[in-house]
Amino acid sequence: MAAFRYEALDGAGRITHGVIEADALRQARARLRELGLIAIAVQAVTQETLHTSKGQRWLWSRGISSGQLSLLTRQLATLLDAGLTIEQALSAMIEQSESEAVRQVLAGVRAELLSGHTLAQALGEYRTVFPEIYCALVKAGEASGELDQVLLKLADYTEARQALRQKVSLAFVYPAIVTLVALMVVAGLLVYVVPQVIGVFQHSHQALPLLTLMLIGLSSALQATWAYLLAGMIAAAVGMRVLLRRNEFRYRWHLNLLGLPIIGRLVRGINTARMASTLAILTSSGVPLLISLQSASNVVANLPMRQALEDAAKKVREGAALSRALAASSLFPPILVHLIASGESSGRLDAMLDRAARQQEQEIASYISVLTSLLEPVLILVMGGVVLLIVLAILLPIIEMNQMVR
Repeated sequence: MAAFRYEALDGAGRITHGVIEADALRQARARLRELGLIAIAVQAVTQETLHTSKGQRWLWSRGISSGQLSLLTRQLATLLDAGLTIEQALSAMIEQSESEAVRQVLAGVRAELLSGHTLAQALGEYRTVFPEIYCALVKAGEASGELDQVLLKLADYTEARQALRQKVSLAFVYPAIVTLVALMVVAGLLVYVVPQVIGVFQHSHQALPLLTLMLIGLSSALQATWAYLLAGMIAAAVGMRVLLRRNEFRYRWHLNLLGLPIIGRLVRGINTARMASTLAILTSSGVPLLISLQSASNVVANLPMRQALEDAAKKVREGAALSRALAASSLFPPILVHLIASGESSGRLDAMLDRAARQQEQEIASYISVLTSLLEPVLILVMGGVVLLIVLAILLPIIEMNQMVR
């Protein structure tokens, strides 16, 4: 049995959308006729069709956002812990969901289950929605018979990742808005306001101060080249996006980011927290260390750190300790290496990895808090300084004219 999404006309002539389960496309159309619907388009919900643009008003890149995935995991874990079967839990979630994307994906997963697949295999059919770590943990939970407990851990993991992502994003929203508004205000002053005011001084044939002359030159240059500057910035952004698709350039770019004084520490901390929390939940759920390292490398966005983790996995396969393998790259924080070494010696690697992940998340939170608290007044001071220079450039000729009149 498979899931089919449809677009159909009801008895009143209104267009309706939904998901229906059937063994084949012909049976899906027949079931729609039994429901009194006239099928306009019927398509099987598969991994490939999740990324087709036809009829997809809800889909962007993943089909389900990270926030929705976190909520789905918590709902599924709660329903299974309450004693419902997987099929009953999925049916309840399909009925409760308000998102068409979520309903279609869950219906596809439920159809795979009814066809005889395990939950991990069913989720694996939608890898763009459910990442590799998700499927690995579900597979480990099914093998151990503790799927509900593993899903509860997975729900905590997805919620923690979502909270960290939101914390990092929201921390820089205000500075980004302030910077954008400041640039727009300064550009508007230079392009529209300053030329009208300065034109009065130019017609008076008065010797202008150096600051005023510099402002006139900057304003004239901006007026003449603003279109080219805008086109250049757009072209640079597009070019950078194209270059970052090349692995060699992206690797060098990520390596340079790690070397920056402020951004490098933030990038290192975020990727370390992701890696440590992923390893902690995988190892505590009974997943072998080598498989855990492979899954953890997929959540590390920084390419040099990902390569270092993959190299560490090779050394572990050869018999080396994980702490020594990670220390060889010098890309991971020393506190992480020390905690892993302690966990290996005491036999509590999963607990030490969880402690390392929490320590990194707390450090990132405090670092972002300090950074934003310093960044906001700096932006205000810079903005005030620029506006002060513009005002001085306008007022200085006026002061000199008053002195000449006296």
